[in-house]
Amino acid sequence: MRKQTNSFTLHAPLRVIAITGCDGSGKSTLASSLVAHLSLRQPTELLYLGQSSGRIGEWISGLPVIGAPIGRYLRAKARQVNQHSSAAPGAITALVIYLLSCWRAYKFKRMLTRSEQGYLLVTDRYPQAEVAGFRFDGPQLATTVGGSGWVCTLRKREKRMYQWMASYPPMLLIRLDIDADTAHLRKPDHPLSALREKIEVIPHLDFNGANICDLNARHPTDKVFTASLCAINACFSLAHSQLCD
Repeated sequence: MRKQTNSFTLHAPLRVIAITGCDGSGKSTLASSLVAHLSLRQPTELLYLGQSSGRIGEWISGLPVIGAPIGRYLRAKARQVNQHSSAAPGAITALVIYLLSCWRAYKFKRMLTRSEQGYLLVTDRYPQAEVAGFRFDGPQLATTVGGSGWVCTLRKREKRMYQWMASYPPMLLIRLDIDADTAHLRKPDHPLSALREKIEVIPHLDFNGANICDLNARHPTDKVFTASLCAINACFSLAHSQLCD
């Protein structure tokens, strides 16, 4: 895995609780539970910051006449995106990859706006610029080498896009730890090799020095939820004491 260098100024932590971990670790369940609980005391929103290729494909497929064939085409390209080939992609494939990253950046900008408006955001996944690949929420074109001038330009622009997003660390990042066999039992449609790769890489990401809380996702969901709330409350207490000093 190639490390990415961040050339952007690091910003102050956002009012964001980010949840990361391998598929099957319970990110979506935990995120929804936290939003339901935290919304009782302050404006809180849930935001999915993943790649969204499947959701975009479903939306396009629903368009009249041209939707179905274009949706099938994009899903095929999305499958190519996640194969981790180092070969340079063609111009159209590179554009699809780049546009998926643009969509993630659009959602990230929306998150920044809502944070500035006073909302607390809970995100399912969070972009990073340390390790390339959509499997790790990093820049996908950076997993490839060579290609036309067009492809190289998109690769550089995508890399800077992720460096920009990574320059905004969350106030707390909850990282759910799980083993590949348990994750595969929960997500049998995911290749075991892909789950193992994620589990190997994700624990080593530091998200620009973000405050990280590691939790055991093998534990019952209520125990993980309670531990998450404790970490969030401690984070808010620390922030409040720093304001008072």
